[in-house]
Amino acid sequence: MTPATYSATPGGFLLVLAVMLPAAAMLTMLVSRPRHARTIALATMVFGLAVAFWIGAELMRSGTALIYLVGNWQPPLGIALRADGLSLMMLAVTALVITGTGLFAHRLFGLDATTCDGRVATSFWMLLMGLWSGLNLVFVSQDLFNLYVALELLTFAAVPLVCLDGRGETVAAALRYLMFALLGSLLYLLGAGLLYGTYGTLDIRLIASASEHGPAVHLALALMIPGLLAKAALFPFHLWLPPAHAGAPAAASTVLSALVVKAPIFLILRLVLDIAPPEAAAFAGQALAVLGAGSILFCSVMALRQARLKLMIAYSTVAQIGYLFIVFPLAAGGDGVPPWGTIAWTGGALQLTSHALAKAAMFMAAGIVAEAIGHDRIRDLGGFGRVLPLSAATFGLAGLSLMGIPPSGGFIAKCLLLTAAVIEDHYWLAFTILAGGLLAGAYVFRVMNRALATPAVPLVLRQPIPLGLELIPLALAVMAVALGFLPLEPFGLLQIGRPDAIPVVAP
Repeated sequence: MTPATYSATPGGFLLVLAVMLPAAAMLTMLVSRPRHARTIALATMVFGLAVAFWIGAELMRSGTALIYLVGNWQPPLGIALRADGLSLMMLAVTALVITGTGLFAHRLFGLDATTCDGRVATSFWMLLMGLWSGLNLVFVSQDLFNLYVALELLTFAAVPLVCLDGRGETVAAALRYLMFALLGSLLYLLGAGLLYGTYGTLDIRLIASASEHGPAVHLALALMIPGLLAKAALFPFHLWLPPAHAGAPAAASTVLSALVVKAPIFLILRLVLDIAPPEAAAFAGQALAVLGAGSILFCSVMALRQARLKLMIAYSTVAQIGYLFIVFPLAAGGDGVPPWGTIAWTGGALQLTSHALAKAAMFMAAGIVAEAIGHDRIRDLGGFGRVLPLSAATFGLAGLSLMGIPPSGGFIAKCLLLTAAVIEDHYWLAFTILAGGLLAGAYVFRVMNRALATPAVPLVLRQPIPLGLELIPLALAVMAVALGFLPLEPFGLLQIGRPDAIPVVAP
């Protein structure tokens, strides 16, 4: 393999800032008084949002990927950080959802003045910052071992969030999550070791530029992709997700469902599109699409059968994740069109974004309902829209995106995927997309029917819910709907920094 070297870009330092800012906030909280944790976290969110949009401005200005060489060492001796258009989209969505979650948690914890700065709240703020740092590192890292470290940071921040309340059932769910995550990490690390033994580097760009790909690459991908699927909770590796996300506190469920499961999916995209040889990428794409279709259909039916609101939303998360995996055969490219120039690539990116916003809003709304009424049993929530109208509206708007009803981001995403499926003659995927939308409509309308019902005994709120608390998820749901006004065409942003646009200096 002839080594190629990266060329650092002027705005590359922003990538380090995106990773280190929340990590520094977490370390600051460790040496500060508990009552300062909330202030540190909220201040970090302001700066984190600014950094994300600054990265976007630099990326749009230059039209090429942002690159930073850690210690100014070239790979394979050093580590390169790199952000392309897809990375920017993930950084921006993560910053928005983390900020919304922080504002929501600030007001939710504030409902009880005696515990708003207690152990649970302080632990939440530190774990949230660790989660944010790990997510940003996944989205900008080019080194497979560095990505392993980022995934582990995510795991050890996400698992405590699941059992933050200390109840026995949430601890059991967290341990199940940990077992799946550790198994996935082991498989991923074995695959990374095989790639290192073959190529002498773990840099994605350098591995992709190799002239030959032997059996070791196929074996490495066969280990790494299932390991990442276990972390992403795709059917049939989803057994840990519903009890973990449904049992976690509302603010924790929000980031777990909207963001954490996206990190391994993002890395699978990198492996299949940037490293896998064409024949391996085609086979992996078909296999992932089959699992994605199974996830959409099976978990949508499971969501429809749930008695608890949060458990229904958790199964819906697994179902909606499936749409991200049917992108692979639809965005295979052809006739000189690369995968990132297809409408399916844009549809998958929009699905990823709209799902993050809609699912964050939905889990927040469910948390408000449970906090106000004292439970989330769907059967006994008749008329909750009369006492919590904004939360019911939030659930309905977020549901539009899950169903793929216009005008919503989910509609644009699913319309692009459906069009691609018909054009590419993947009619079984077109049927899956339509069936998934109908099943999503069934479980969303089931909840909205209870929200608008007239109960025999009017619901009584355990405690009043501040208007500001309900407005936060409503704003995220409106954002998910607003994405529906984007044009039905491939986005130029998603093509910035793809392989042919990486600035490379001759060796």
